[in-house]
Amino acid sequence: MNVNDFDFYLPEELIAQTPLEARSQSRLLVLDRDRSQLYDSSFTQLVNEVSTGDCLVLNDTKVLPARLIGEKKETGAVIEFLLLKQTTGDCWETLVKPAKRVKVGTVITFGDGKLIATCVEEREDGGRIVEFSYDGLFYELLDELGTMPLPPYIKERLDDQDRYQTVYAKQLGSAAAPTAGLHFTTDLLHALKQKGVSIVYLTLHVGLGTFRPVSADDVLDHKMHEEYYELTEEAAKTLQETKERGNHIIAVGTTSARTLETIASKHGKFVAETGWTSIFIYPGYTFKGIDGLVTNFHLPKSTLVMLVSAMAGKDFLLGAYAHAVKNNYRFFSFGDAMFIRPHVKGEIRN
Repeated sequence: MNVNDFDFYLPEELIAQTPLEARSQSRLLVLDRDRSQLYDSSFTQLVNEVSTGDCLVLNDTKVLPARLIGEKKETGAVIEFLLLKQTTGDCWETLVKPAKRVKVGTVITFGDGKLIATCVEEREDGGRIVEFSYDGLFYELLDELGTMPLPPYIKERLDDQDRYQTVYAKQLGSAAAPTAGLHFTTDLLHALKQKGVSIVYLTLHVGLGTFRPVSADDVLDHKMHEEYYELTEEAAKTLQETKERGNHIIAVGTTSARTLETIASKHGKFVAETGWTSIFIYPGYTFKGIDGLVTNFHLPKSTLVMLVSAMAGKDFLLGAYAHAVKNNYRFFSFGDAMFIRPHVKGEIRN
């Protein structure tokens, strides 16, 4: 399976640079796999697409202000950090630009010395382990000195930093937003609950595994990085009960999907668990936990396109992307959404 099999044409002007005025203004492309049909909708209509008794699973991770701009102590050269995850104590795994300027022992200062980082380990592809020293509380300094880690394809300034957080963000620790969740409002979540749809939260802190480009030509040669997840006892109970009574489990975002598939693959059911996942889902994978997926439109040749292709079927998925391009859907983090509907046995939808 070649990475180029997951390429598609995308005009640059369709890459959303700013969020819409209202979160739920987004469009929704619905993929009906039972009929091999697509239809255009709006995100507020998701409440009419899911069924009473279904369970919607959202990732409540909260994005750190993880981008830091500092200076190399020896030369004053500007160095950019993206914090990925805390390893031990005050040590963090980071992405560094330009990485060639940061070797073991290099000292970087932020905010006129309020925060100091020393490189303690070099890793591949710009990765570094650094140890921070500071006075006071680390996360307070990060709030003061850091900014939201917007993806590199977003060139516009984000005036309202909260628009890169979901309305239900709670567990601090992510290097990027779970963007499928950005479309939800408290009113929409309330409407879903009123319909009898269960809302369950899990946590996966988005790190390198989600957004690292695929560098290998053969999909099978790509290695995912680990990301931390949590599923509570209460959430696992609701998920298992939903599954056992034959209703559908719908993941909101690829991060929720990967967490649920990790747990279901390990245990054959949903159980409370914390751990690290490096699961890589691509066509040929059999889903064991989820039945449907709400997701944004992803980068060509990315692991996210591969995951969505595994659920929708590659040809159907790429056809949906071609439809989205033709109809001027907005792509990537601040873009529109798609809903891959669960298979519905014995039901014909009008």
